[in-house]
Amino acid sequence: MRRRASLSAVSSLLVFLAGVISAATAQDIFVTPVPNAPFSAVVTIERTFIQRNGATATFRSMSEIGRDSSGRIHNERRRFVPNNSTPELEHVHLYDPQSRVSTEINIPKRTYWTRTMNHPPSTEPPTIRFAAPDGNAPPSEFTKDEDLGVHEVEGVAARGIRQTQTVVDETTGKDVVIIDEYWYSQDLRINLMIKHSDPRRGSTTLTVTKIAQSAPDRSFFEIPAGYKPRAGEQ
Repeated sequence: MRRRASLSAVSSLLVFLAGVISAATAQDIFVTPVPNAPFSAVVTIERTFIQRNGATATFRSMSEIGRDSSGRIHNERRRFVPNNSTPELEHVHLYDPQSRVSTEINIPKRTYWTRTMNHPPSTEPPTIRFAAPDGNAPPSEFTKDEDLGVHEVEGVAARGIRQTQTVVDETTGKDVVIIDEYWYSQDLRINLMIKHSDPRRGSTTLTVTKIAQSAPDRSFFEIPAGYKPRAGEQ
């Protein structure tokens, strides 16, 4: 009986961690590959997850991002860990808008693979429509958009939009209010902060910090020495 309880606890933990990982991939700071706007920064991510028993658990992660003067970008993915732990680097994504070559780097396996994209690079993040530079968000039949004005995030001006949507909880039948915020910098052409709150599942906050508006070292956009092509990519 004790063994069954132990297996049940392990199973619940695996489901919980899977939810944390999927939440991490669902929201990200999209670095636009635009030229003449170099920068480097650190994205801090905090995720509060509501478990089935109503208890909450907080995990965090971080990533280094950057762009050079030609528009090449660097982004990362690290594990979500408890607040007192250091997240390990797992994956790096590089992209060159001039060649359209996208490179994925697997850090633990020390391998990489590349592909040439068949479409032009996007120069606006997917959420730009919620934080247009002129503050005019498009009308929506399902959400309420509120202009939060222009404020500084880490010393850089950003315009904020709060998006509110009310849905019906399938379990309780009660209304649930989901809130998203996007703080967009026209100078850097990226979101500097993203907030998501769903009382059924938890909340996520991504903040761009340690912003330096100068080009990172060129090695930041290169495959590390000693890494090999993934099997079948040669």
